[in-house]
Amino acid sequence: MTVAIIDYGSGNLRSCAKAFEKAGAGVLVTARPQQLAEASHIVLPGVGAFGDCMRGLSALPGMAETMCEQVLQRGKPFLGICVGMQLLFERGFEHGEHAGLGWLKGEVAPLERKGGLKIPHMGWNALQLRAPQHPLFAGVESGEHVYFVHSYHARCAEADTVLATVAYGQSIAAVVGRDNILGVQFHPEKSQAAGLRLISNFLRMA
Repeated sequence: MTVAIIDYGSGNLRSCAKAFEKAGAGVLVTARPQQLAEASHIVLPGVGAFGDCMRGLSALPGMAETMCEQVLQRGKPFLGICVGMQLLFERGFEHGEHAGLGWLKGEVAPLERKGGLKIPHMGWNALQLRAPQHPLFAGVESGEHVYFVHSYHARCAEADTVLATVAYGQSIAAVVGRDNILGVQFHPEKSQAAGLRLISNFLRMA
């Protein structure tokens, strides 16, 4: 299998690519839309602000359209990571209001400061699975820790798209998904054994 990791200037590509290689995938880091057709799976990483990342993606001629064709029409498994997950939603409110891809209903808003907790939410936190039978969670249990770095979170308009949460002064959507489209707010490539299991499970999705 081959994973296309989309290079749209968001950074973190090296560690992301190495994690998928460790899970046994061939990896194609690409900014060329036509190469998505060569891949069995597609990954959209993301580090930075929602608006900047969306502008970076839009600056690649034909990339958003090809993503729609390969993911929405052809049904290829798709994984958005961190801001890559946030871009799946209709809009984000980081430094203004910005349109997202709109593949999932909802918006991306600032984390609330509650109980003296620091923003950004940075470090390890325990997953609480809402859909433990989902194939992404094979061999993963509630309570396993994964690594977060974020100041904004997805407010899902459809409750059944939230597959797992974490608690950080509030319930935060940690894994979202619908059909072949998945997103994780945390960084699986930095989440050691649990992250590698999630990546391996994603690669087994067809």
